[in-house]
Amino acid sequence: MDAASPPVSLDLSADALETPPLSLTQMAWRRFRRHRLAIASAGILGALILYATVGAFFYPETYANATDTGIRLQPPSWEHPFGTDTVGRDILARTIYGAQISLLIALTAVSVELVIGILVGAAAGFYGGKVDAVLMRLTEAMLAIPTLFLLLVMSKFFGGRVPNIDFFGRTFSGSVVVIILIIGLTTWPGLARIVRAEFLSLKERDFIMAARSTGTPNRQIIFRHILPNVVAPIVVAATLAVGGAILYEAYISFLGLGVQPPTATWGNMITGAGTYIESAPWLWFFPGLFILLTVLSINFVGDGLRDALDPHSLA
Repeated sequence: MDAASPPVSLDLSADALETPPLSLTQMAWRRFRRHRLAIASAGILGALILYATVGAFFYPETYANATDTGIRLQPPSWEHPFGTDTVGRDILARTIYGAQISLLIALTAVSVELVIGILVGAAAGFYGGKVDAVLMRLTEAMLAIPTLFLLLVMSKFFGGRVPNIDFFGRTFSGSVVVIILIIGLTTWPGLARIVRAEFLSLKERDFIMAARSTGTPNRQIIFRHILPNVVAPIVVAATLAVGGAILYEAYISFLGLGVQPPTATWGNMITGAGTYIESAPWLWFFPGLFILLTVLSINFVGDGLRDALDPHSLA
């Protein structure tokens, strides 16, 4: 060793030696905490969920749907903090129940997307050959069709054919089920391609080859060995898909083809504000603000999860 070199000191204290290494979850949480926008966005999402759940205890659904033309188009006041709409309904109460339906549609539609996308991507990536060719041609065909156009056409065709549904004492417009299925059945191709790419990369790894050599069934290899290693990109894609589903619902509801009254969503609340953009801005401002906050927050949380779950990131 060069005499001019400074001595190298090693921390051999008992605390340093006894400190256990961080688990993958702890490292992911540490990386996520560094993303300040993601932390703030998670707090906003938590507040919105509390708003949608706790608010229902203060404003019953009958009040949210009650009309009184004598107080129509009143601006925000102490009695009606968000004002009233064109038929005298309280916008604050409507945004509470609109949040429930918008989030329900988004989460359920993304669940459908996850099931289809994971199964198609896993089968294509794992089996390859003709299975991969057929499934990927189907996926590419779905990607070639504009999602919004397909949503509009299918909503127009199926919208009035499903009766209202009673669920947990609440009556939901049949269009809710239609929108959930349409969004879920049209947005899975992107996720399927992500899962396929991950499976193609992982199925040639040594631990998969070892599992094959021991006679492990393909089902166990797919769901116990490969799929757990694909959780990170799936979580990120699903998080971002929730925001996209909320926007899709808002698009088609704004065009009058989405969820139909009396069921409230943020999207169909904005529909009635088209002719009152300047004279009654509170009609579109509050549901639009909730859509904006929700989608932005979900996107920032997804961005934080992408960094936190990246195995190549520094702890």
